Amino acid sequence: MRILAIESSCDETSVAVVENSEIKSNVISSQYFHSKFGGVIPELASRTHLQTITEVYRQALMEASLTINDIDAIAVTNQPGLLGSLVVGINFAKGLALAHNLPIIPINHIEGHIYSGYLQDPSCGFPAISLVVSGGHTALFYVKSFYEYEIIGLTRDDAAGEAFDKISKLMNLGYPGGPIIDRLAKEGNPRFVEFPRSMINSNDFDFSFSGLKTSFRYFIQKNFPHGLTEQNKRDLAASVQTAIVDVLVAKTLKAAKQFQVDYVIVAGGVSANSQLKAQMTTELEKLGIKAIFPNIKLSMDNAAMIGFLAEKKIEELGTNSFRDFTFVANANALRAKYR
Repeated sequence: MRILAIESSCDETSVAVVENSEIKSNVISSQYFHSKFGGVIPELASRTHLQTITEVYRQALMEASLTINDIDAIAVTNQPGLLGSLVVGINFAKGLALAHNLPIIPINHIEGHIYSGYLQDPSCGFPAISLVVSGGHTALFYVKSFYEYEIIGLTRDDAAGEAFDKISKLMNLGYPGGPIIDRLAKEGNPRFVEFPRSMINSNDFDFSFSGLKTSFRYFIQKNFPHGLTEQNKRDLAASVQTAIVDVLVAKTLKAAKQFQVDYVIVAGGVSANSQLKAQMTTELEKLGIKAIFPNIKLSMDNAAMIGFLAEKKIEELGTNSFRDFTFVANANALRAKYR
């Protein structure tokens, strides 16, 4: 089974070919120009997808040494994400499927991240806890199989990646904020300021990061009215990163212990954070739990994880179950009911 997959939920245009759970190609075109705006501009993102998707598609087939006639099915992200960006990918996928009489499998982008650890490490078993942490989402999932999982925790306001971006903006560091703060934090004092760890001791698995952002803003307004030195920025980066990581690790450990799992997957763009990876891995090892962090190309928005999950859905339901072309883009689907 060779699946050509398309991902365009935000500002990455990606096309991949997956065959029997093996990545034959995974081409990603990132829209770096959004950095000058301090965030993704939806209309510009969708226009850029339109301009690049054909070339990315051709490159993915070329790297896989295949043609469209060698493909058995098309997979595409249909939710959640930026509506205009999703529509570009969906229309392109439907066009290919109709032109070549191929089944088409709509995939939830967050589900792709949930299961990306299984593409990274096939030895990962069930049940598992999956932490999806990015600029748009921070959520915990109890994963029972490739066909069944449960949402056990969500952010009640800002996602962790969004907090990084907003705090970076307050320090005039640039966008995206996560990688910049991670780099500065390596040379800073993580105990310079004890920022709040919201909900770290709550009786659930939910997150909250808006209070941290507000606390940070008030702190620098009060203590640094004339601006920040470079060392101030390093110390503040280390302090705020530690506050965010402490919460992510504490909630994930709590879930892993309560659900008695042997595996934890940490996926999404923020999973690339060096402190999160080191701290999470160390704490899980103490419990005898394996931590799986997909590599950077599988952590960012990518089509390989979409094709991999589509393969699992075909294994369960067969290709004849995916001949319905009436599905549409859904901008916000994280709270949808899953089996």
